[in-house]
Amino acid sequence: MLRLQTPLPEGYSTSTPEDLASRIEAAKAALGERLMILGHHYQRDEVMRWADARGDSFGLSRLAAASDAEYVVFCGVHFMAESADVLTGSHQKVILPDLNAGCSMADMADLESVEEAWEALGEVTDVEAVVPITYMNSAAALKAFVGRHDGAVCTSSNARKILTWALDQRGPATKILFFPDQHLGRNTAYQLGYDADDMSVWDPRAVLGGLDEVTVKESRFLLWKGHCSVHQRFRPAHVEAFRADHPDGVVVTHPECSHEVVTLSDEVGSTDYIIAALDRIDRERPGTAVAVATEIHLVQRLAAEHPGLTVVSLDPLICPCSTMFRIDAAHLAWVLEELVQGRVVNQITVDPGTANDARVALQRMLDIS
Repeated sequence: MLRLQTPLPEGYSTSTPEDLASRIEAAKAALGERLMILGHHYQRDEVMRWADARGDSFGLSRLAAASDAEYVVFCGVHFMAESADVLTGSHQKVILPDLNAGCSMADMADLESVEEAWEALGEVTDVEAVVPITYMNSAAALKAFVGRHDGAVCTSSNARKILTWALDQRGPATKILFFPDQHLGRNTAYQLGYDADDMSVWDPRAVLGGLDEVTVKESRFLLWKGHCSVHQRFRPAHVEAFRADHPDGVVVTHPECSHEVVTLSDEVGSTDYIIAALDRIDRERPGTAVAVATEIHLVQRLAAEHPGLTVVSLDPLICPCSTMFRIDAAHLAWVLEELVQGRVVNQITVDPGTANDARVALQRMLDIS
């Protein structure tokens, strides 16, 4: 999805790290309690050092909503800032330092393609038996869609609970349309005891998702053909190579990875789970080598925080999230100094109708989990 971030004013991109740090510090002090900076786990250290709170996207949005901050600067990506705007009050303004900080996975499913899929399903099966579930990593418009169609949002932490709930909604004929990440949907379905015959991948670029009518009718899970560009890089060969070098090592994997990698892993869980797992391994098995299959900035931060462990990326070539990487100290300094001058730049707003429907889906998720 194309977003238009204007070039930074002269002086920001050429400033030294020390100068930018001084400017951010001064602007933050000037804004005081009117400001809250949120830092997603995948952000660069030069940004995370200024975060008032760090965490995953939904957790940070809830913290913002519970705060009295007038300005919420979300160092993350576009869908995260949208969720924050949906949950925060009308007196709060959510700001994304770089509008080009999107999410390739979230952009793989848009409202038009999901509505087309819904219409196509209605032509070959009872769409009333289909429960739409969208991953948190999706646009507000898709959260609103599932809100309108009696579905729910899920996170990587609560996906199992949400899918268990969804499968009970329409009786034995229930189907799940899960978007935008096929891997989280597949891994969760396997957790629930289903197998490959119960799942089909829905390709939004193909007629009827690239499936025949019989397959659509017989599938319990229709998994959107989407993925995380970072987590899809991890391969079974990476696990095998790590185990060859570290026979007693531990592989900890995010459920956005392929099922083949998840099956070979020792532990699988959300970003918060991974952080907690490293803390536990450090306490119980000091000196252990741990390969982590997630974004490299978090892996490097975990390595620094756990010097008693050997923490490495499962993929030795190391791949950062290129869109998360767009947020840097220069963009953060710019938005903060603009706020000091009374100018709000890069505000993210969700229209009231969409926001209301999205809140329905988010609240449904909270009620279930």
